[in-house]
Amino acid sequence: MKKLFTLILAAALLSTAALTGCGTSKVEDDVSSALAELQSQLDDANSKLKDASSKLEKTEPETETETETETETEKPTKKPTEKPESKAEVSSQSSDYSVPTEYRNALKKAESYSNIMHMSKQGIYEQLTSEYGEGFPADAAQYAIDNIVADWNANALEKAKSYQETMNMSKNAIYEQLISEYGEQFTESEAQYAIDHLD
Repeated sequence: MKKLFTLILAAALLSTAALTGCGTSKVEDDVSSALAELQSQLDDANSKLKDASSKLEKTEPETETETETETETEKPTKKPTEKPESKAEVSSQSSDYSVPTEYRNALKKAESYSNIMHMSKQGIYEQLTSEYGEGFPADAAQYAIDNIVADWNANALEKAKSYQETMNMSKNAIYEQLISEYGEQFTESEAQYAIDHLD
């Protein structure tokens, strides 16, 4: 910008000198000096520009190679890593989207029997499928049993406490009631856990 201004000023001085016709030699000397200085500055600027341009040309291929290398290096890390979904997450998602209503209802009933009545897995399945109980189809009941989140040992213990407190039963009788096919239908290990944890 300064160089352009100097050039315009020199041209203006030369024009003024030409119009007035006086002191032209002095003005011409000033203009020539200004033009010489301007030419020197332009040459210097061009030289710097060429140097910068040649340096840029030399570094561009390296930069491209570095960029390609970085891109190749980054590619594996850009792939999304998804952690495997837990059974609860899968169950939650499937209950929202693809699971039939009958299956979801069976699961809700099963959870209710487990949380409120502390029933065994087998007892819940039979209650869900019984014509005198819930009347769910076998596949819906099986879905409920496969997807329910329950602590069967804790359920057996709660049932055992109930028998002990309300019916004053012995531990041996409670154990038999817990595993009986006509009783609670807990597994032997669940029933033993309950007996071991009674007062």
